[in-house]
Parts: sequence; structure tokens; C-alpha cells
Amino acid sequence: MDISQYKIDNEPFYDAQSNEVELYQAAYDARLPVMVKGPTGCGKSRFVEHMAWKLGKPIITVSCNEDITASDLVGRYLLDANGTRWVDGPLTMAARYGAICYLDEIVEARQDTMVIIHALTDHRRELSLDKKGELIKAHPDFQLVISYNPGYQSLMKDLKQSTKQRFCALDFDYADAATEAHILQKEGNVDEATAKKLVQIGETARNLKGHGLDEGISTRLMVYAATLINKGIAPVEACKMALVRPITDDADIRETLDNAIKMIFA
Repeated sequence: MDISQYKIDNEPFYDAQSNEVELYQAAYDARLPVMVKGPTGCGKSRFVEHMAWKLGKPIITVSCNEDITASDLVGRYLLDANGTRWVDGPLTMAARYGAICYLDEIVEARQDTMVIIHALTDHRRELSLDKKGELIKAHPDFQLVISYNPGYQSLMKDLKQSTKQRFCALDFDYADAATEAHILQKEGNVDEATAKKLVQIGETARNLKGHGLDEGISTRLMVYAATLINKGIAPVEACKMALVRPITDDADIRETLDNAIKMIFA
């Protein structure tokens, strides 16, 4: 298995908000599993990819959903011309060959599926392939990273304490205004004044969270708006398309945000 295909060749841009890079580095050096928590579009996945690039390690990402089974993660027997053959799943590949396995939005997966990671995230660092009759001792370079958005979770979908307490955790939030503006300049290729206006719109929407909006405008959406502006779309139209229409269908909220955009870009 050529695990190098999962290495990230080019540095993913990431603008650190605090000391999260140093904290993650220490956790990786000790091969401790890490949980990354924060709202949607705040940079969790970008951070993990950046750290994989910085460490020079391959990263295998799994976008979790309610249909994921244990076999999807560890592997299964498949039919071929010569009978059956075993095919490793992403978690098994990472543990066997020494990659970072990143389970994105882990609470979207069924809780009974997540039990299989327990032995990989304590002192045992092992994975049992019951169907194959094999016990894998995790490669020295293996690390498990998970992410989720606590704001979305109900009691039915939250992680069990038996899972949570196997991880170190890093809390993420949207960056401060100056950092977020710098991200927009770098990622969206807009000037400083435009970036600051986009951040102002984002802050306005985030103040409406819980007052008509389930979630504020993410940094990711602001990058989309900046990209559209860079492509020649009028700022007001770009903001409506990238910042307002994706997050709400409520006519009053849309009108409020549309008016705020017009005022800011007036």
C-alpha cells in the first residue's frame, strides 16, 4: 500500500488564532488522539490538514454520516475473479501504515459504530479485525483526530462520555476581526477594505444567532463571497448569494441582512 498518496503536497493556508499549532504538535508527539470542536466553517478541517502537512504525515479523511458502519471504517471482504479478498477501510489503513485518520463530524455516525475506535484511543493502540481474525497494533506514526460542532448536537447525537474521555480537545471559534480579514485577503484575493466589510457583515449575522438564525455566517462563506467579488461580481450581489441565501429562507431575516449589506457597501 502506497500511503504517500494521502500526503498533502502544498501547504494549506492556515492563520493561527492562538497556540493551537503548538498544542497539536505536543499531542502528536505523544501520539494522543485529538478532538477538534467548533462551529461550522471556522477552520477545523483546514487546521487538521495544515498540521498533517506541517508534520509531513499522510492524512486519511472520513466524512461521517448516519449510514457509516464499522465495516466502512475497518474494511470488508469483497468478491473478485478469484473468490474473495480483504480490503482495508480508511481507519485500518491509517493504523496499519501510519497516517493521521481524521473523522469529520463524528457525531453524525451511529454510536455503535464509534465503539471500534476505543481500543485505538487508549494505551492499547490496537484495532481488532474480527471478520479477518487479525489484531493490528497501530503504527508508531498513527494518530486519530475527530471533529464536531457541539452547537448542533442533541442528547441523542452527542458523543458518549466513554468516547469523549479518550481524546484531548481543542476549542475553535471564528477568528477575531483582524485575523478573519487577513484570511479573506489571502484566500479570497480581495483588498483590505473589502475584507473588513465582509467581516462586518459576518459579525452582524452572528449577532442574530438564536434570534432567527440557527448558525451565523461562517468564515468559509465569507471566503466564497470574497472569491465572487474577485471574479467581478458586484459586492452586494456576491454577499446575497454567498452569505445570506445559503443560511436562511426566512423572508424577514433575509431582508434584515440584505439591508445591512447595502448599508455596509454603500
